[in-house]
Amino acid sequence: MDPRPLIPRTGIGIDVHAVDPEPGRDLWLAGLQWPGERGLSGHSDGDAVAHAACDALFSAAGIGDLGTHFGTDRPEFAGASGASLLAEAARLVRAAGWEIGNVAIQFVGRRPKFGPRRTEADAALSAAAGAPITVTATTSDGLGYEGTGEGITAYATALVYPVSDNLER
Repeated sequence: MDPRPLIPRTGIGIDVHAVDPEPGRDLWLAGLQWPGERGLSGHSDGDAVAHAACDALFSAAGIGDLGTHFGTDRPEFAGASGASLLAEAARLVRAAGWEIGNVAIQFVGRRPKFGPRRTEADAALSAAAGAPITVTATTSDGLGYEGTGEGITAYATALVYPVSDNLER
C-alpha cells in the first residue's frame, strides 16, 4: 500500500469571450440569462464563467480541459448552455474518482451589473455542479477589452478531493 496520503488537488481555469458582433444573441453568464445585454461569441452559449469553472475542475482532476471534452469539433455541444457543460464536467470529474470541494470564480467585465444577481448565479452554478460555487465580479477600471466592453474574462479555482484509492498520488 502506498504510504503517501490522499490529498486534495486544486486547478485553475481561465476563459475569455468577446461580445458577439452580431446583435440578437442573448447573454448567458454564470448560468443565467441577462435580458437586454449583448451576448458573447462562442461555440456554445459563450458563458465564460461556467466555462472557466469547467476548466478549473478538469485541471484539478487532471483530465484535460474544455477543448478536450467540449471542443468545437464536437457538434453536439454547439449552442449548449454553460450550466449543462458544467454539470457534465462535474460528472466526468466524479467518474474519474474525485469529489468537488468547491469552485470560486471571478469575472472581469464592464457589464452586466452582477451584484443584484450574485446569489442567483451562485445557486444556479452550484445546482449544476452539485457542489458549492461562488462567483464574484470586478471591472478593470476602463482598461483593456473588458474595460471597453468588448469582452469578458473569467478566472476560476477548484478544489477536488479523492474518493478512490485507485487515484495517482
